[in-house]
Amino acid sequence: MPAGAGVEEGRQKAQACVACHGPDGNSQAPAFPSIAGQPRQFIEMSLIMFREGRRINEVMKPIVDKMSNADVRDLAQYFAGQTMAPPARKPDAEVAARGREITEKNNCVQCHGPRLTGQQHIPRLAGQHKEYLLAQLKGFKAAKRADFDGTMTSAAQALSADQLDLVADYLSTLSPP
Repeated sequence: MPAGAGVEEGRQKAQACVACHGPDGNSQAPAFPSIAGQPRQFIEMSLIMFREGRRINEVMKPIVDKMSNADVRDLAQYFAGQTMAPPARKPDAEVAARGREITEKNNCVQCHGPRLTGQQHIPRLAGQHKEYLLAQLKGFKAAKRADFDGTMTSAAQALSADQLDLVADYLSTLSPP
């Protein structure tokens, strides 16, 4: 696919996404993820999983039910090309150190990349809202959040509630590259 293919179409189609994810994919609402700068393949896969009912979200369901594969590609191309906004808050040094230690021990960089900015079908974690990250981690721990291959469910189940909170806090303060 050419670099610019679908970007303008995606921008136009993104109007349905603005209320939750922001006009450029940088959500202002802590419960909704920022999708600006997410890997294109991850966005495509997520939209398809919502459309097929493999990921459940009552807000997303009526939107993705109407999407064609071309719509999915256009939206993914558009949002992947947007720039992630810097985190809204600065890290607490002690919390950051503890959160970093947990992410290193669990080798999060193996899948999410050295700067935790995602790759291919793996999402960017860096700079995501703490509330959103924590909700997803809790969903993985409870085996209620769709997991592509079981890796996240396994990783989250090994962590305590306090550790999940530390990881979410740490990741939410990481700046984009």
